[in-house]
Amino acid sequence: MTWIQHHRESEDRASEAEACLCLGDRERARDLYALSARAEELALKKLHHSKVRTYGITAVSAASLYFKAGQLDCAERVAMEGMAFDGLPAFARHQLRHIVQVVWAEQERQTSGLCFVPGQLLVSVSGGQVVTGGAPLQPILDKVKAVESVHYRTAEFLSGTALRTRGPPSKQIQEKYRPWLFQASPGSYQFAVAIQDDNEDMFGPSGELVAEFFFKVLRLGCSGSDEDFSNAVPDAGYRETFLKLTRNLAPNGKVFESLEVKAADDSRVVKLDQQARKRVGERIRGLRKPDVSLRGQTHAGVLRAVHLDKDWLEVAVGDSRIKVVGVGEQVDDVIGPFVNKRVLIYVASDGETHRFVDIEPDD
Repeated sequence: MTWIQHHRESEDRASEAEACLCLGDRERARDLYALSARAEELALKKLHHSKVRTYGITAVSAASLYFKAGQLDCAERVAMEGMAFDGLPAFARHQLRHIVQVVWAEQERQTSGLCFVPGQLLVSVSGGQVVTGGAPLQPILDKVKAVESVHYRTAEFLSGTALRTRGPPSKQIQEKYRPWLFQASPGSYQFAVAIQDDNEDMFGPSGELVAEFFFKVLRLGCSGSDEDFSNAVPDAGYRETFLKLTRNLAPNGKVFESLEVKAADDSRVVKLDQQARKRVGERIRGLRKPDVSLRGQTHAGVLRAVHLDKDWLEVAVGDSRIKVVGVGEQVDDVIGPFVNKRVLIYVASDGETHRFVDIEPDD
């Protein structure tokens, strides 16, 4: 058989595996991914040494398929052999190195005695003050907290829980969908998020579904159409909350330039940068109908006080303080992390009273 014949066989088995995943038959899907991986590795062996780009693409594909099949040793072997190939393109070397690191992390998790659901997500920041394997602590902690908020909000939404405006998630949600943070491969600065598997708790959707929808929420919030986002998240309160948490994840370029979220076992990526942050912000502010009798203003300052129950917040702008009313049903994990930090506050003002429109971090 030729390269193209083996490759087509691999594609057919992979398509069947994806169909099984949609039906919830993960065991059959893994078997099919294993057949697909073996066919792709056979295709790899049929390539002439001069076909360096095709070799790189096929090696990445074979290693990824072995990983999806749960055959970690095979995935590691194919990736390592691929990186030893003379003249391997830089993009393929980078992806194979990434696969090796993910395999090593998965092997460590398997020896820990803990179980994690499929669907690990990788979060990476790059540019600005970020260096290889390192980044300023506080901005990273803020992003980790934002990731946690999106994660729990996703679990609550899929569980049919009413939108929470105050306090932490319920103990049941926290225990069922406990997220773990793992070190990931150095490149810029990366960490992996995995959900501990609780097979004994039948409450709510699976952790795998939560991980998948987490990714979908970020993608639709960042670049999806209003119609697609509304279809995925019919509840207006949840839609606004997801949009605001997505913007909280997106950098403004002062400390780092971009944040990427991707699934560990495939090529899907959501990239959040300054432009994405601007688009999401405009989308959020578009949800509020402006009062034409009031003048829109934007102030940069430090959020000093918040009293959601009494419907106001206070921002220190230079030597003065601006009290903003009409905060409405803002949720704790959207606005709470901004206290004593620099923010941009958007208000509608008649010169004396400032009414809340929007707030975002000025990090």
